[in-house]
Amino acid sequence: MSLSVVILAAGRGKRMKSRTPKVLHEVLGRPMLQHVIDAVMPLKPSGIITVVGNGAEEVKQRFSTEGISFVLQKQLLGTGNAVAVARRHIGRGAVLVLNGDGPLITTKTLRILVRNHLKRGNILSFLSFYDESLAGYGRVIRDKAGRVSAIAEDRHVSSADRKQFTELNGGVYLMEAEALQYLGRIRKNRRSGEYYLTDIVSIIARSGKGLDAYECPAEDILGVNSRHDLSVVSGIMRKRINREWMNRGVTFIDPDTTVVHSMVSLGMDTIVYPNTYLEGSTRIGKGCVIYPGSRVLNSLVGDGVMVKDNSLIEDSRVGDGASIGPCAHLRPQSVIGRRAKIGNFVEVKKSSIGEGAKASHLTYLGDAMVGADVNIGAGTITCNYDGTNKYRTVIEPGVFIGSDTQLVAPVKIGRGAYVAAGATVTRDVPPGALAISRVPQKNLDDWVQRKNSATAGRKGRK
Repeated sequence: MSLSVVILAAGRGKRMKSRTPKVLHEVLGRPMLQHVIDAVMPLKPSGIITVVGNGAEEVKQRFSTEGISFVLQKQLLGTGNAVAVARRHIGRGAVLVLNGDGPLITTKTLRILVRNHLKRGNILSFLSFYDESLAGYGRVIRDKAGRVSAIAEDRHVSSADRKQFTELNGGVYLMEAEALQYLGRIRKNRRSGEYYLTDIVSIIARSGKGLDAYECPAEDILGVNSRHDLSVVSGIMRKRINREWMNRGVTFIDPDTTVVHSMVSLGMDTIVYPNTYLEGSTRIGKGCVIYPGSRVLNSLVGDGVMVKDNSLIEDSRVGDGASIGPCAHLRPQSVIGRRAKIGNFVEVKKSSIGEGAKASHLTYLGDAMVGADVNIGAGTITCNYDGTNKYRTVIEPGVFIGSDTQLVAPVKIGRGAYVAAGATVTRDVPPGALAISRVPQKNLDDWVQRKNSATAGRKGRK
């Protein structure tokens, strides 16, 4: 079956109260339009045509690398006009029409629609659903024989008809080329001044051509018209994703408070605690533990990694068996080696930490290359910025850095060297050497007694 796809994405989205085009509002880290595109791609369409209007240039720019064609609906004259505008760009065969603000549509539901459409030999098929709690969806009108005869827009339906006709229009249509011929017969609605694509249903029904509606889950069809709708849709997608990962062997302590984006992957036997956010293209390995309050963004986390409470990992890589946190921050371009430990209140930025290295607490490592089995003492910082340029610190394998050390880059600490606590290192340290940088210590005997005596004397004179 040759199939083209038309996505309607020209709406203003007034109720969103936003300068951002509606279809660019994100659901779990991705624009709504992207979720729709992801759902249709497995159908292997010959082309995807997106009808844009409001914020057209912004939408085009966001999806410029997706291989999608864009058609501008200069005047927002309704869905019927939008499809008519796209028609000249549609290839041969059938066309699937769906909305860019319906991010919950699934490939499975679309395939069922295609299968039923072909089985019945229809020239038009569309999705419908039942949900009495929802308003604003067109009503599917059927005759006494159960055949679809029309779709009535909700705003134009009487209270009596709402009670009688409870089947709702899902807004997803599969149309043969023959059905497209009827677009020219749609007339402008007198009340709204728009051309409704739904009117093509009654036109085709009167012609006697093959036409039917096929029921699908209500949540697959939910559209977004407001910020509240956006939150509802996001919640449904979050539950879908978490359920799928649990089915694959991942444990969520509290799925309702765990957010996993659609592009994230998780390994078997990983445990994810509440209030955790796994975002972007993050990949978590097998047997990991992600403790509460942590956020991992666009990062690769190996097997058996422990991310302790309230840690942030951004655009970084963490090797097998490493430990991160609590309260650690891996900034972009950080690479943490196997079995390394980045402890509490440690910040790593654009640095490589070798296998088995440890920075257990209160440390900043920026623009650094840290070798294997290095020990970084508490309070150590790499002074990598002179106000104009960034410089690199190199710490070779087996080095011991004492607490409260400042490494003023550019500087190199040689293999197996020691740096004494409290040192400020401004020159390279040779391998195996001990670097000491301290003011000689003085002990003033009886200083406390003399201080106290002087204080008492001042008080007596008052």
